[in-house]
Amino acid sequence: MSRRTPRLFAATLAVAALALGACAEKTSDDAPAAGSSSGAAAFPATVGNLTLDKRPEKIISLSPTATEMLFAIGAGKQVTAVDDQSNYPADAPKSELSGFQPNAEAIAGKNPDLVLLANDTNKIVAQLTALKVPVLLTPAAATLDDSYRQLTDLGTLTGHPTEAADVTARMKDEIGKLTKDLPQRSTKLTYYHELGPELYSATSKTFIGSIYALAGLENIADASDADGKNGGYPQLSQEVIVKANPDFVFLADVKCCQQSADTVKARSGWAGVTAVKNNQVVALDDDVASRWGPRVVDLLRSIVDATAKVPA
Repeated sequence: MSRRTPRLFAATLAVAALALGACAEKTSDDAPAAGSSSGAAAFPATVGNLTLDKRPEKIISLSPTATEMLFAIGAGKQVTAVDDQSNYPADAPKSELSGFQPNAEAIAGKNPDLVLLANDTNKIVAQLTALKVPVLLTPAAATLDDSYRQLTDLGTLTGHPTEAADVTARMKDEIGKLTKDLPQRSTKLTYYHELGPELYSATSKTFIGSIYALAGLENIADASDADGKNGGYPQLSQEVIVKANPDFVFLADVKCCQQSADTVKARSGWAGVTAVKNNQVVALDDDVASRWGPRVVDLLRSIVDATAKVPA
């Protein structure tokens, strides 16, 4: 995820990055391609106000999460270009296209039959629609149900409904297993989730906060955005964090901003924080921690594994 500003983060997850591989595999309109949902896909296919008459074979993803979803449901071979932030999977066909500053002419110049966007920046949807380019917005999820719904929608539009249903079912099953036997604690463990060294965080009302809630943790950032004026992404002060004395610090700014347990410990006043004293500063994968695709299971597993080490 690009951390150009916390506001931009909040807008796309408040945001994320997305995308896909190799040349489009041509098939007849009637016969499903190898790896597609044999006979389960039906066209015309409609999601919201968008209807596709046939399976798209030249998809452009300008959302890193959408890119991950497409590959997860088996639609990767239909993706011909992804934005410059889509870095997973590694063979996604990264291009010069940007999801942060989308250019309608550059996008249309690649002759896509479906474009996926996380945001309607600069009214790009209207611009592409005017150029007769089919567009689907896949905005940042607020809940896991939103993630499941997007997977289902992408499965419908790409001709992979069965695969999308399978991915969703696996996610639900794995999340259920991770949360089934959590330790019963008389007092919840507290945490601080760091988006960047400027000390922006995410409250329990955000998608990322809901994942921590599944693990039974209490968010120290909630009091800093009780009125919701910061959209769930308040900037905390060093004093507030130190006073809250969280049991855990989770860093989602490792790759982007070179933060670590050592840099946290070196901050003024932080050496006495419980998370620092007990070696409970956890480095997360920045990308996994900022997207709402299938790898959210990996994020939850990281959280559960870290907190399980603390005796109940």
